[in-house]
Amino acid sequence: MRAVLARNLEGRGINLHPGTNLSELIKTERGIKVVIDHKSWWQMQCPLPLVITIPFSCRIPNTKWLNLGAGGIELDQTGAIKVDDYSRTNIPSIWAVTNGMNLAPVALMEGTCFAKTVFGGQPSKPDCGNKPCSGFSIPPLSTVGLSEEQAKEQANSDILVFASSVNPMKNTVTGSVLNLIVPLMFLSKRREKTIMKLVVDAEMDKVLGAPMCGPDASEIMQDTNTAVLCCCMVVTYLPPWLSNLQTVKACVCVAKFPYQLSV
Repeated sequence: MRAVLARNLEGRGINLHPGTNLSELIKTERGIKVVIDHKSWWQMQCPLPLVITIPFSCRIPNTKWLNLGAGGIELDQTGAIKVDDYSRTNIPSIWAVTNGMNLAPVALMEGTCFAKTVFGGQPSKPDCGNKPCSGFSIPPLSTVGLSEEQAKEQANSDILVFASSVNPMKNTVTGSVLNLIVPLMFLSKRREKTIMKLVVDAEMDKVLGAPMCGPDASEIMQDTNTAVLCCCMVVTYLPPWLSNLQTVKACVCVAKFPYQLSV
């Protein structure tokens, strides 16, 4: 998936510099100087206005002004409130619900578990084992369930990995006349591939995980999460999406008939 995303980004004219840590940006008259981790300099020349997004930036818990220390509530190194499996702090009468992942469905689940535990007499632990996650690149990269490496470690039987790669319909139905009108740099996305993989339990024929790179991948993975949570069999996993449906169908067909469809 990393290789597919890298090819798609490079097809849009983006130069990638893997393995480089950014430590400082200095604005000069000629451009922007970028200081990387091994103290050497790289001069970035660009005649156009340049916008730089630094990846791996993160948010930190905004608990500094809550004065939680006065109540004896323990925090971790980042300032987040420490809780147990039931969202309870080290003070038995104080709970910190939705204190974890910044995802609305996860917050709803944690709130439901809290209500069942405290008011319903049914101790319930939030289960975040199979949560979909996305990298909002262009095109987006998303996954849900187990990766190939995780499946090999956790599965009780052999695993099978099926993959399908297609051209998105919107990149193929446009007329060839556009090639004479639109600059080539704007047509690079027409060469982008959409790829989807299924990680399957070979013995039970259950879907364990599904990564995808392509348009609307983040939305599709939210519904694919249902197949993973319900342990759907491959033959029953055929969601009714119009966008990128051919990718999902092809991936399922490969799983059902691996010798009749080449990937």
